[in-house]
Amino acid sequence: MSDLSLTIGGLVFKNPVITASGTFGYGTEYAPYLDVSRLGGIVTKTITLLPREGNPVPRVAETPAGMLNSIGLANVGVDEFLKRKLPALADLDTRVIVNIAGNTAEEYAAVAAKAGAFGRVDAIEINVSCPNVKQGGLAFGTDPEATYQVVRAVRNETGKVLITKLTPNVTDITEAARAAVEAGSDALSLINTVLGMGIDITTRKPLLARGTGGLSGPAVKPIAIAKVYQAARCVDVPIIGLGGIRQWEDVVEFMLAGASAVQVGTWNFVEPGGAARIVAGLEQYCASRSLARLADLVGTVDIDET
Repeated sequence: MSDLSLTIGGLVFKNPVITASGTFGYGTEYAPYLDVSRLGGIVTKTITLLPREGNPVPRVAETPAGMLNSIGLANVGVDEFLKRKLPALADLDTRVIVNIAGNTAEEYAAVAAKAGAFGRVDAIEINVSCPNVKQGGLAFGTDPEATYQVVRAVRNETGKVLITKLTPNVTDITEAARAAVEAGSDALSLINTVLGMGIDITTRKPLLARGTGGLSGPAVKPIAIAKVYQAARCVDVPIIGLGGIRQWEDVVEFMLAGASAVQVGTWNFVEPGGAARIVAGLEQYCASRSLARLADLVGTVDIDET
């Protein structure tokens, strides 16, 4: 039987398929649709220091080959999450990654310190790339120095495995990648959503109440693969790729580009049990190719750079 496992910061994942933040709730909502233990891990929706109601509606709109969202990091706050939501994940046979955000580096650090005190939290994903909030979010991800300061503040507060989620909305993603790793990030996840906008030509109003939002889905996959390839060539930590993944073939493509693992996001809304089906597809792929270790594919894309 083929080995689908991988290691990030000393943490072993049974396979490379993880669900993405903001698309899998707090980790229990998809239980009726798939066996979560089939997955390598899950990432909770973003947790902040205090509760957030999020942005006004409408805050989701479908687009060709994707969707726009401007949720605004709506969540119950870290204290309520740890008290009410995290205990429900106690018996899950998969890795639990908590995605965090804040308005300041100090807020990120405070959330990390609280969440990191719980054994059920296997890793923390630092969201420095959300385009849908007025403070923090994208501002931290587009400035390498700010990225460094946030990651360093979190690293000083917890020994948990740290994953920094990067934005594609920059000229050179390698600058933020290097800054995050230098500050202590054990891995990188990329990409977050691409800044986008849609307009209703009848009402002349934006499709989203805030005007712009984050574009996700199959439309962004080529952008994501290019960013993964660039980041993987400049840092020596595992890369988690995400953006438009719908099937096992997409996972292989990301791995060839340099990703050790992937996150399935928008596709969870289309096919709630799709992430488990992708795992099954990878198992069949490895068996058909007599591939002993799936990880042997990482970064093996054949590019003639002469």
